[in-house]
Amino acid sequence: MTDRPRISDYMAHDLVTLSPGMEINRAMHILLDRKISGAPVVDGQGALIGILSKKDCLKAALDASYYRDWGGNVARYMSGDVVTLNADMDLVDAAKAFLSSNFRRFPVLQDGRLVGQISRADILRGLADQWG
Repeated sequence: MTDRPRISDYMAHDLVTLSPGMEINRAMHILLDRKISGAPVVDGQGALIGILSKKDCLKAALDASYYRDWGGNVARYMSGDVVTLNADMDLVDAAKAFLSSNFRRFPVLQDGRLVGQISRADILRGLADQWG
């Protein structure tokens, strides 16, 4: 039996990350300028502490329109309960994780460290490579 491809074979390694103290307006512009739907939030030691999505930024924008101020930082709006996948997980198990969630991408950890991100498209590409 051959080993199935792993998340680490198809994940994105070069990630845009945000810090919890960054102003939310600046973070929103980073997401828009980079044309990404969200980014991991890491602390000063590089540990994953949250995710900021465009949906989170939309909440900030609504608050700004109500209060007429873009006050607040990433920590105020990010999702702190982050679901991650392990870099060593095989693509079939990763596909099952996507099917049982509404997430479009997962942060990828190895030995507790953020090492990448895997998307639905990455999984599809990997499975197509395997069986196509």
